[in-house]
Amino acid sequence: MDSKLNDISRRSFLQRSSGVAAATAFTIVKPELVRGAGQEKLKAGLIGCGGRGTEAVMNMMDGTENVELVAMADIFEDRLEGSIRNITEKSPKAAKYKERVKVDGEHRFVGFDAYTKLIGSDVDIVMLATPPGYRPMHFEAAVNAKKHVFCEKPFGTDPVNVRRFMDAAKKSEELKLTVVSGAQRRSQKEYIETIDKIKNGEIGDVVATYGYWVGTPVVQQRDGRNPKWGDMEWQHRNWYSYVWICGDQVVEQHLHNIDVIHWVMGQTPAKVWAQGGAIWRPRTDIYGNIYDHLSAEFTFPNGVKMSSYCRQYPTDRGVKMYQNVSEFVVGSKGKSNCHDMGAKGINPYVAEHTKLIASIRGDGPYVNEAMEVANSTMMCIMARESAYSGQEITWDQIMNSKLDLFPKAFGYDIKMDYPPLPIPGEYKFI
Repeated sequence: MDSKLNDISRRSFLQRSSGVAAATAFTIVKPELVRGAGQEKLKAGLIGCGGRGTEAVMNMMDGTENVELVAMADIFEDRLEGSIRNITEKSPKAAKYKERVKVDGEHRFVGFDAYTKLIGSDVDIVMLATPPGYRPMHFEAAVNAKKHVFCEKPFGTDPVNVRRFMDAAKKSEELKLTVVSGAQRRSQKEYIETIDKIKNGEIGDVVATYGYWVGTPVVQQRDGRNPKWGDMEWQHRNWYSYVWICGDQVVEQHLHNIDVIHWVMGQTPAKVWAQGGAIWRPRTDIYGNIYDHLSAEFTFPNGVKMSSYCRQYPTDRGVKMYQNVSEFVVGSKGKSNCHDMGAKGINPYVAEHTKLIASIRGDGPYVNEAMEVANSTMMCIMARESAYSGQEITWDQIMNSKLDLFPKAFGYDIKMDYPPLPIPGEYKFI
């Protein structure tokens, strides 16, 4: 969890008038100019110190020399301390990273309120890398504190809280805050250039689209539960198996592909129908209440459809399983895999952060991906709810849904129900 409070001048933007007229333009003030400290580095804080958060810090340092890590937050002390060791001791570039990791004991925040303490510390950039159930709450707090944000995808796990994220996204745009998402294809040169060409008619009118994440399972606690862990701690340490905190694979993972098609289409879908289930996942608390396969058909307002497929099957059973992680677009004059008409660029996980820092400093174009990826997140939730309920779901229905999965109390020993696997016809869409 990470963020900080005020110092509005640091994040303010200049209003410059041109000539005698009232024509004005807004530009982001370079932080070093506001501070009057030459090339002073930006200060980043990480909220969520698991594998993805740890990698994001290293990606950021690879992408720019203009940032230091000065604060970290997690609900688990072992995760936080392990993250620091992985960055500064175990990484092949540990010696290089160590010079820029300046997280003293007073800026290592642990607990369910750790994110608020990090946001209240002296950071310029908040890196959000907790499990996605927390994303709306953390993003809202970061925006309210006027922080720039690197925000891992997806942006929530239920309609009520994604709408909360969307409200904060609008505010971030009004404040001219930079927000870069962990939907890394949006920072990948091959995708950027190809999708620009698609939008400019290179393959004619788009007539059909496809998205695939047909891969392998994510199971974090195969050895089971430590008897010392309460329900809430267990579900956090095994978060990918529970809908409230991960969103199911169509939300947590397949978002990448659905987001690409949303980007190509430039519009949200009118409706979706979907189906799915759990074929191989045992009905135990290790495997939780998510599906292991789901397919969906989205229809956009212009009548174009997207066929969407995600699956997580194990590959350790002596059979070679089919796998496919890709996107595909058919046009009236050709077809594309969404990255075949662009030049190869740098590692997109690094490019995300190069783009982030350039936007904040004013060295590159202003970037705010919050609303676009929030819409993609809602598309994924829409498909999940259709599969769970067996109903066709419209965009208007999902945008008015009252489904709120987020807990109302937090604590390591809080009792949490073991939710059943959703069964169409029994599961109720609300």
